[in-house]
Amino acid sequence: MWKSLMSWARQLKAETLTLWFCCKHPATPLAAKIMASLVVAYALSPIDLIPDFIPVIGYLDDVILIPIGIYFTLKLVPQPIIDECRGQARVWLDARQAKPRNYMAAGVIVIVWLCLLWWAWRWYSES
Repeated sequence: MWKSLMSWARQLKAETLTLWFCCKHPATPLAAKIMASLVVAYALSPIDLIPDFIPVIGYLDDVILIPIGIYFTLKLVPQPIIDECRGQARVWLDARQAKPRNYMAAGVIVIVWLCLLWWAWRWYSES
């Protein structure tokens, strides 16, 4: 079971990189680029919307949301582009380059959390 879980994690990483290359590919349709950008930004963000230290639900985004986003986004990208981008992702992974980070997405997530905290503080103050 552990081997299959590790294999699934490697495949998820490879598919995330595939989407990252799809975002940059000039022939990727606009809707697919937008969707891929959102999925990749979230997947590569160093900060999660639901922090991992929250029991159970902290990992739901990594285990459920990202794979679903990858699946539906790849449905929007033409197969020849996917094949080309998978090759680029394979080369990237074989070279053992560090995974790219998306600090813009991390900033958006921090802003969302700050807004939620501000809203909760205002709600609590008025009670």
